[in-house]
Amino acid sequence: MDNDAIADLFAGLGEVSIRRMFGGKGIYHNGLIIGVELRGELMLKGDEISAPDLEAAGARRWRYTGSRHGKMVAMPYWTIPDEAVDDPEEFGRWARKAYEAAVRSQSDR
Repeated sequence: MDNDAIADLFAGLGEVSIRRMFGGKGIYHNGLIIGVELRGELMLKGDEISAPDLEAAGARRWRYTGSRHGKMVAMPYWTIPDEAVDDPEEFGRWARKAYEAAVRSQSDR
């Protein structure tokens, strides 16, 4: 997905910046990472508060097998809920939840 398409998707949230990272792209709003694009798939940041809503909406958490010990690693990013894929208003709602998760993660530090 190109940067203009990503920016268009997040227009309901506001301006985003996009940076290359780990073979994909990091998506930032107000200096906080709110999503990633990796291997053509867009994922939004989640946390313990938003995870139940994401799961209920059918989103899947990004997991991979770690190279060090072969254990499954769960990242704080989730696929886009199906209901938001073609609905800009619904996508904006999920983008706001991703931003809220990013804000909470900063206050946890």
